Amino acid sequence: MSFPASNTAFAVPMPSENLECFLGGLQVLFKQAGGVPLSIRIDNLTPAVRKVRKGDSEAQLTDAFRHFQQYYGFKVQVCNPRKGNEKGHVEGKVGYVRYNFFSLPPVIKDFEDLTNQLEQQLIADRQRIHYKKEVLIDELWQQEQKQLIKLPEAPYPVFKQFSIKFNKYNEFKLDGHLIHVPKAKNYVQLSCVTYWDSYKVITNDGEIVLSDARPYMKKRRFIPWQDILKDWLKKPRVVGHSRYATYLPVRVKEYLTVPSLALRKQRINELPTLLLTHDMNDIGQNFYSYIGRETEETEHPYGVNWTEYDALSPKGTEALHHE
Repeated sequence: MSFPASNTAFAVPMPSENLECFLGGLQVLFKQAGGVPLSIRIDNLTPAVRKVRKGDSEAQLTDAFRHFQQYYGFKVQVCNPRKGNEKGHVEGKVGYVRYNFFSLPPVIKDFEDLTNQLEQQLIADRQRIHYKKEVLIDELWQQEQKQLIKLPEAPYPVFKQFSIKFNKYNEFKLDGHLIHVPKAKNYVQLSCVTYWDSYKVITNDGEIVLSDARPYMKKRRFIPWQDILKDWLKKPRVVGHSRYATYLPVRVKEYLTVPSLALRKQRINELPTLLLTHDMNDIGQNFYSYIGRETEETEHPYGVNWTEYDALSPKGTEALHHE
């Protein structure tokens, strides 16, 4: 977001161009600026514009963006289709930020870290002389900032909610990725509430069934081992074929895939109690202390030599997985 009068700019990185990222990003820009501009000129991005300007008819805003606009009290000017020059100042700022701050790939922890880095760089950038007015940009910004609309006490709640349709594996698609919800078919209807960086699956009564980061955040996702083990206890044959078997520590996986289904059920039943005080990674690393001690003392009925599984695989040591 750029302010042509002072040549001040604000920037926030977002992982997608969806509604939640767009409105959430605007809120961050308002907070950084310390207020809301009187008027904002935007292009015809889908989250904001439902129907572009054509002939004498004005552009039509989406309901979500219109409610957001009314809450913060700013006016909107929508550019004509394929007329990027109508907002040339901010387009120039996009290039300025890229060439000056991204000449080398930035070293970051996450989106929040990159946002903070950009904010500090743009604050420092105001300590230069305006290209035309021969005054510090920061001084011009202090004058322009007085014209901003005061921020409301509470931010506008930015989210989207929709009903979920599951496949036969209790999965639904979000951001192009399949999300597995254990026991989803036990509920008549589940809904997904999405924020720019996270989502949650809720029942009609508002109970949260699952909550996690959105797939495009590239964060590790929690695996609900307790629910998975309950399903495996009912259908022990599926353990070796389950999508989650890959993420079991190697010793635990071998322990649970013993050919005898009766013994397999017995062993599956041991883990939920251990998971109350230990995570799956800890159980794998200390397998002989928690589970394997008895198997070391007696010969295994199927000839499994547990010492062969001392080397844990990278995937097997993780109680979390990344998609």
